Amino acid sequence: MTVHLHEEDLPIGVLAPGPVAVDTETMGLNTHRDRLCLVQISDGGGDEHLVRFGAGSDFAAPNLRAVLADPERLKLYHFARFDLAAVRHYLGVVAAPVYCTKIASRLIRTYTDRHGLKELVRELLGIEISKQQQSSDWGAGELSEAQKEYAASDVRYLHQMRTILNERLVRENRMALAQSCFDFLPARAELDLAGWPEVDIFAHM
Repeated sequence: MTVHLHEEDLPIGVLAPGPVAVDTETMGLNTHRDRLCLVQISDGGGDEHLVRFGAGSDFAAPNLRAVLADPERLKLYHFARFDLAAVRHYLGVVAAPVYCTKIASRLIRTYTDRHGLKELVRELLGIEISKQQQSSDWGAGELSEAQKEYAASDVRYLHQMRTILNERLVRENRMALAQSCFDFLPARAELDLAGWPEVDIFAHM
């Protein structure tokens, strides 16, 4: 496994065809306020690519945008709602079609309330990952090796977990329901960006 760091865009031809795992790192949790600093992407072949955006970036990134906007490429996320909003706001594309391991976990692992990436990787793959760098400064001029490893680990296991989660979703006859949730996620991200992040517009009151 090799972690590749790129500045401002993804090089052409570094990804194999097919689904890609995607994650983002930002300066905070307010998408409008806290800029996008890093996009992680992996085709599942063993390498992870990190695209860093500096302060003042114009987020042009034509190669990365083309991959993310490609309707023929499935994008795998863990908590897709946040990443979709960040990509839409800063890169100007809807990074769909979507698969979210967190939603799949919530639909199938109903025996637990622990659906974080760390817990999911531990149970499904028997691998321990560190979340120590989660709250670090992603806007720093130089990323530490620990930050790069943390960022890479966020996309490293999504392909494998999708396979296992899908087997369970099919077994429990919840695959169609999961797909409906995945299909709605771009709209959910748009609602977040448009000012309805916490309001359930489907509620009676």
